Amino acid sequence: MGDPFYISTAISYPNGRPHIGHAYEAIAADAIARFQRQAGRDVYFQTGTDEHGLKMVQTARAQGRPVAEYAAEMSSHFRTMCDALSISYDRFIQTTAPDHHAASGALWERMAAAGDLYLDRYEGWYSVRDEAFYDEKELVGQGDDRRSPQGTPVEWTAEETWFFRLSKYQQPLLDLYAANPDFIRPESRRNEVMRFVEGGLSDLSVSRTSFDWGVPVPGSPGHVMYVWVDALTNYLTGTGFPDPQAANARFWPADLHLIGKDIVRFHAVYWPAFLLSAGVPLPKTVFGHGFLLSRGEKMSKSLGNVVDPGDLAQAFGVDALRYFLLREVSFGQDGSYSAEAIVTRVNAELANAFGNLAQRTLSFIAKNLGGALPDRGRADEADGMLIEEVVVACAGMKQGFGDLMLSHGIEAWLRGVYACNQYIDVQAPWSLRKTDPDRMNAVLGTLVRAIRMLAIAILPVVPHGAGAILDQLGADTRDHAAVDDDGWYDRQVAAGFTLATPTPAFPRLELPAEAA
Repeated sequence: MGDPFYISTAISYPNGRPHIGHAYEAIAADAIARFQRQAGRDVYFQTGTDEHGLKMVQTARAQGRPVAEYAAEMSSHFRTMCDALSISYDRFIQTTAPDHHAASGALWERMAAAGDLYLDRYEGWYSVRDEAFYDEKELVGQGDDRRSPQGTPVEWTAEETWFFRLSKYQQPLLDLYAANPDFIRPESRRNEVMRFVEGGLSDLSVSRTSFDWGVPVPGSPGHVMYVWVDALTNYLTGTGFPDPQAANARFWPADLHLIGKDIVRFHAVYWPAFLLSAGVPLPKTVFGHGFLLSRGEKMSKSLGNVVDPGDLAQAFGVDALRYFLLREVSFGQDGSYSAEAIVTRVNAELANAFGNLAQRTLSFIAKNLGGALPDRGRADEADGMLIEEVVVACAGMKQGFGDLMLSHGIEAWLRGVYACNQYIDVQAPWSLRKTDPDRMNAVLGTLVRAIRMLAIAILPVVPHGAGAILDQLGADTRDHAAVDDDGWYDRQVAAGFTLATPTPAFPRLELPAEAA
């Protein structure tokens, strides 16, 4: 078993159905988790839903339903989305789970023991939609038109609450950022957080008494934890906190919290402060990815451009959607999608370049060699050059994913695909069949090796199609696991394997009629 690697998404707030932004985060995290498993790491991947907070109470009440029933139903839509998109999570956590309540209570008690919690009265601005408190200086607009920095409505709140001494951690946090440049990524998010903390931190209200839907505060009847205290603790819950002997305890500290850029403050300011107070090791990296825009516009119900990710997967296929989102968007920046963009990108690269390369090579072998994979044949310099190019391309893919530059990694991989297409056109095995069968075998053997390498490398992104190609090649289970050993790129296909008539792993897409 390799070194532990723990990756998490943010837990989704299920007061509405999943949208493409939720799908994007889950797909990116899944591809990283699959990549790390390929590298031989002992991976734990957690996602789930955050079911507490005032927003859930209000939405359930508006529908005349018990909040627990509403939360359970809405959470199920997010699990369904993950399963439909082939998200290989190890746990889908729900904050209503008993072990999560226990972990949240344990973290609270540690912060209390550190002297960082005190009872006082909170009066100030609160955004129900963001589940966030804001200082007056952070608000935009005047009078009744005051809004949060995200443009959401705020309301004046006054109640007795527990406070966390966030102000005490201003300098420790700045020291943390200075000593660990990779704690917040990408750099633009790191700079934003540093400016915010340098501006001064106020103590944070961390309990509510105006409703009871949440984790009860230990020893303080009538108080439930502020939803973000409870939500952030989910990352510890998955490791069996506070039990150091728990089966998953080896996974903490987390290697990567993958989140949207709009909640970086909670993860890069509040969360490390809570952990510092509780004496718990800090996660290694918080990565704030960008937003996904529909034709360059933010999605909203009023614009009618909110799309169910399940519908997109149904229309284009799971692999196609996964490939497009990870290839199209520069990871960490905002990106845009449309039906036309998905069809254009997937057809050009996945269907025409890689899918067609595999299909015509394997079809040629099935038709002309009875499906028997060719022996080495008479090799020449071009064969070695191609394999070298493909090895470099796969190494570039590996480096890109290791550095969380996902689109760059896929771009490097594509260079190997294009090199193979150029090679097959120049070598023309269909001509060699009559003039030089021995040389034809060498060309086909070289292509089979190259295609297998490329399929292994892209497996984290398109697990179904790449897996189908490996199955058609008779690849053994090591290829699917692709343990990162010396033979990662150059294992031979099982001797005596005969191909069946291959079927296209990446069919061309058609633009849906409603989008044409």
